[in-house]
Amino acid sequence: MSHSVGQVAGFAGVTVRTLHHYDEIGLLSPSGRSPAGHRRYDDADLDRLQRILFYRELGFPLEEVAVLLDDPESDPGEHLRRQHALLSGRIDRLQRMAKAVEHAMEAHKMGINLTPEERFEVFGDFDPDEHAEEARRRWGGTDAYKESARLTASYTKADWQRITARAEDINRRLAALLDAGADPESEEAMDLAEEHRGWIDASYYSCTYEIHVRLGEMYVADERFAAYYEAVRPGLAVFVRDAITANAVRMA
Repeated sequence: MSHSVGQVAGFAGVTVRTLHHYDEIGLLSPSGRSPAGHRRYDDADLDRLQRILFYRELGFPLEEVAVLLDDPESDPGEHLRRQHALLSGRIDRLQRMAKAVEHAMEAHKMGINLTPEERFEVFGDFDPDEHAEEARRRWGGTDAYKESARLTASYTKADWQRITARAEDINRRLAALLDAGADPESEEAMDLAEEHRGWIDASYYSCTYEIHVRLGEMYVADERFAAYYEAVRPGLAVFVRDAITANAVRMA
């Protein structure tokens, strides 16, 4: 039994363009073609795609994924063992980073003097007072929080509208790249990740590349941030995290 490129895209949660790109670079070439010349994928192709997506989720660039999959000494069992070890390592790193992430989190004081109407206009359903109270409780003693509080205490309604609009614009362009099947390690994605870092740096606190990478991990690990990005576009949280990581490596 074989499947069309559209069916496989639906199964895997990727775009048709992504599958075309994988074919073009030789990472995943379909085993067959229809009489009309269209790509047809069999079960072995789907197994390979599953391994590709797993390695991509773990942050491997495509060229390294190709090397891992085409290693003549590796069998499916070896891939599972390697992936289990990598995943266990990521869980351990996330646990160790949890406390550090708290100090780098986008904690900012949003309890500014706006009328209820103005607050809704700027923040929508988001409750700034609730967020500010959590921020003070969790990160009130950190330098990032103090710097953020100092900056945002003077923000006007127009300032918040400008900051929010810039964030939405960055997210919109990141989502457009994801829709187009762009790799998070592409120049366009990394440039947007750098713009995102600059937005934090200018709006809230000094955002180093190390802090930015930790934030990217948090966007996936913290269900509230993940939900925020997933509401913009499914899969965006992971895409943003990977673009942030790639940009930090580029700038190192």
